[in-house]
Amino acid sequence: MLTTLIDLLGEDRLSWLGGLLVGGLFGFFAQRSRFCLRAAAVEFSRGEGGPRLAVWLLTFAAALVGTQAFVALGLLDVSEARQLAQQGSISGALVGGVMFGCGMILARGCASRLLVLSANGNLRALLSGLVFAVTAQASYRGLLSPAREWVTNLWLVDGGPSRDIMAVFGGGTPEKLAFGGLWLIAGLAFAFRSHLPRRLILAALAAGLAVVAGWLLTYQLSQASFAPVTLKSLTFSGPSAELLMLVLNSSQLRLGFDLGIIPGVFLGSFVAAATAHELKLEGFSDGLGMRRYLLGAVLMGFGAMLAGGCAVGAGVTGASVFALTAWLVLGGMWLGAGLTDLVVDRAGMPHPQQAVGSPGT
Repeated sequence: MLTTLIDLLGEDRLSWLGGLLVGGLFGFFAQRSRFCLRAAAVEFSRGEGGPRLAVWLLTFAAALVGTQAFVALGLLDVSEARQLAQQGSISGALVGGVMFGCGMILARGCASRLLVLSANGNLRALLSGLVFAVTAQASYRGLLSPAREWVTNLWLVDGGPSRDIMAVFGGGTPEKLAFGGLWLIAGLAFAFRSHLPRRLILAALAAGLAVVAGWLLTYQLSQASFAPVTLKSLTFSGPSAELLMLVLNSSQLRLGFDLGIIPGVFLGSFVAAATAHELKLEGFSDGLGMRRYLLGAVLMGFGAMLAGGCAVGAGVTGASVFALTAWLVLGGMWLGAGLTDLVVDRAGMPHPQQAVGSPGT
């Protein structure tokens, strides 16, 4: 079946359509569930443990359990994924994760949440997302790349077993499945305690399974294709920067999985908001709010390129294959978010806008 589609559409076009589909699924269910790491981190840091934390835990657990279940069944091999096979940076993961966590509090949403809200008419999120993409590109190949490379090279780790956090502790796929199950139980416990509606529970789980779908799709393409296909799943920092530069500098776009993610998430979120009558234009109310959002977007853009991914790319996709650096990034994000919320928001800074991660936006 897949070989027939490759012959009919070509590898690049089929990969792009796959990215569009996976991105669309994530965008739809992320919008319906209000998935947002920033909102979850705020609840956690304030000791509330409410519905937003439950949604994040369910999405995260679904990605972990789903990915490792297919690995256990022999239907997926993630050993060649970039997060495991290539050299990584411990220093980049730690510094980048904290920077990203600080930035998402200031911008009131992580990269994926900004994209989801942009499709709903939130102009604050749209501008912040564009600044995020520009900063990510500048950090990858532009003016900020020397600083990124310096921090990255402070502490490197070789690819292979040393990048698999469970292998470091002597565990394998059964332990990964069991560990993922604990996260799922925690998510369900918080969901029931918060009286989370069943539709939100299902939407959160479906958003996590979109990550699994990305792994499966690219893996199957790599097995059926004659040309090399990179094993990957959802991420937003690299694809955002790539799409921006292709639009600005190239009259011909080379299709691929990454290039389908961003428009897919946008369309999926738009459809979800339109069917729920939640499309609404929103903008900045004052200069203070705008400065805060833009500073947060810059911190997220640089932090994501240091960390090797955003809140989804590293924090969910990378964590689902138990990449050591991804778990360090995730810890840094929660730490940076909690400290920034404590120092900035709970210290009495004016709130010019409603929180991006809240259900009402």
